[in-house]
Amino acid sequence: MTGNLESGRRTVFAGMLANVGLAAAKITAGVLGNSYVLIADGIESTLDITGSLVIWAGLKLAAKPPDESHPYGHGKAEPIAAIVVSLAVIGAAIGLAFLSVRKISEPRPQPAYFTLPILVVVILAKELLYRYVVRKGERTQSTALKADAWHHRGDALTSGAAFIGISIALLGGPKYANADDWAALFACALIAFNGCRTLAPALWEVMDTAPPGNMDDSVRQVAAAVPGVVEIDQCRIRKMGVAFYVDLHAKVDADITVREGHRIAHSVKDALRRSNPSIVDVLVHIEPAGKD
Repeated sequence: MTGNLESGRRTVFAGMLANVGLAAAKITAGVLGNSYVLIADGIESTLDITGSLVIWAGLKLAAKPPDESHPYGHGKAEPIAAIVVSLAVIGAAIGLAFLSVRKISEPRPQPAYFTLPILVVVILAKELLYRYVVRKGERTQSTALKADAWHHRGDALTSGAAFIGISIALLGGPKYANADDWAALFACALIAFNGCRTLAPALWEVMDTAPPGNMDDSVRQVAAAVPGVVEIDQCRIRKMGVAFYVDLHAKVDADITVREGHRIAHSVKDALRRSNPSIVDVLVHIEPAGKD
C-alpha cells in the first residue's frame, strides 16, 4: 500500500508542475488578450496547484504506518484532503461566477485571436493529464487521485468553454464581446459541478460507506471457499485510504476444537489477502454452524 501512495504522490507532483506552466500561460494570455474567461480559467488552474499540494500532503500523511493513536493507520487523511480540495473548488467557482456576472454588463474590447491556439494546447494537455491521473487513481483505488484527475478534466472543459466564448466574441464582432464573460459564467458552473462530483465519494469514504461494485460478493466467495468454512454470515468492508479492512463472521462445524477454528480463521484471512492486495487486514469471527 505504501508503494501505491508513493506512486500517487509522484503523479500529483507531475500534475502540479504542469499546472504551474499552464496557469501562467493562461493568465498572461488573458491579460494581454483582453479575455476575462481565460483569466478565470488561469485562476482555476492556480487553485488546482493549491489543491494538488493539499492532496500531496494528504497522501504523504496517509502513508504513515499505524501508531498508538491511529491503530488503523492514517488512511483517512486521503479522503479528507479530497474533501478540502473539493470544497475549495466549489467556493472558487462561486466567487468567479459573481465576478463574471459583474463583468457581463460592462463594455469591453474584443479578445485577441492569439488566445485561441493557446487554449487548444491547454485543452489537449489537460485532457492527457486527466487520463493519466485517473488511470493511476483507478489502479490504486485512491479517492484523492480521482479528485485530482477530475480537476484536470474540469480544467479542460472550462478551457473548451473559453474557446467557444472567445470564438463567438471574435466572429460576432464588438456587440458579442461579452460572450467571453458568458463563457466564464458557464465555466464556473462546470467547475462547481466537478467540485461536487469529487466531494461526494470522499464524504462517503469518511463515513465508512461500503465500497461500490461487487467487492462484498468477491470477499464472501473467497472466504466461503476456504476448507472448513460452512457459511459466511456477516461481512463488512471499509476503505482506509487506498487500503481495505474486512470484518466477517464465518460459520464452522460446531464440534471442532478452538485450535482448529483458529486455524480456519487464519486461512480465511490469508486467502482474502492473497485474492486482493488492497485488503490489508481481516478480522474473522468464528461461529458454530447450525446453532444459535
